[in-house]
Amino acid sequence: MAALPTSVDETYALLSGGNYVADRSLATALHLALSLGRPLFLEGEAGVGKTEIAKVLSGTLGRKLIRLQCYEGLDVSSAVYEWNYARQMVEIRLAEAAGGADREGLSKDIFDDRFLIKRPILQALEEQPEGPPVLLIDELDRTDEPFEAFLLEVLSDFQVTIPELGPIVAKEPPIVIITSNRTREIHDALKRRCFYYWVDYPTAEREAEILKVKAPDAPAELTRQVIAFVQRLRKMDLFKVPGVAETIDWTHALVQLDYLALDPKAIDGTLGVLLKYQDDIAKISGSEATRMLAQIKTELAGAPSL
Repeated sequence: MAALPTSVDETYALLSGGNYVADRSLATALHLALSLGRPLFLEGEAGVGKTEIAKVLSGTLGRKLIRLQCYEGLDVSSAVYEWNYARQMVEIRLAEAAGGADREGLSKDIFDDRFLIKRPILQALEEQPEGPPVLLIDELDRTDEPFEAFLLEVLSDFQVTIPELGPIVAKEPPIVIITSNRTREIHDALKRRCFYYWVDYPTAEREAEILKVKAPDAPAELTRQVIAFVQRLRKMDLFKVPGVAETIDWTHALVQLDYLALDPKAIDGTLGVLLKYQDDIAKISGSEATRMLAQIKTELAGAPSL
């Protein structure tokens, strides 16, 4: 288990050590969240690298990663705990078969830790041998507002209350990373309990750094053209513009197909790696892709290498 970073520079180095290319403002927000024991709320478009931050923290700090993937209808029984009713019924039947079981004693026995099924949030409050875990609450915007309200107790006091057992309090607070794709607004009450950071699409320069780390085998000219093409797409009116994850996937796909540079055939044949909606693919493929590529090659001809 590694110690928490003690400065912004150490936090930046920590992310770099996990092959995450960050800017200094993100390293600053993360350092403050780690130092002051506050959850970090990361908001931004899908595919910009929000979830990866939690994974990198887990790997570089040597902490267990506990992930709660959010979805519509998520409730306490799926996120926090539920009782193992089948085992409780077996215990009751065994007690009845043995005879003389008093109801009050049996009630205490069946609402015991042995019959508790611990879901991600409760697991994150438990003491771990490698130190407090990283709790990733991923895509919180997919849940309903009642679940947000429940999280207030968790994020304020790092505890959950189980009616039959009382409050369960973490001895050491977990490292909490919350992500949102902003499909809806998260309530202010929850945001106030967190430090906030907007994860934006990278600049061309930072995306080049990312590809050097994530796709080091890609030819230099191919990398330049891929970045220029993706950056241009992000300025267009598409249903879903590509994120960093799609840039990396597209580069890997082109390298796998032995392309040294982009051409119209390469783009049309692999757009499904980069764009995820048919309307967007139809809008870009063919003559539009050819036109964009011609413009990119002209611009790159007189531009310095990234």
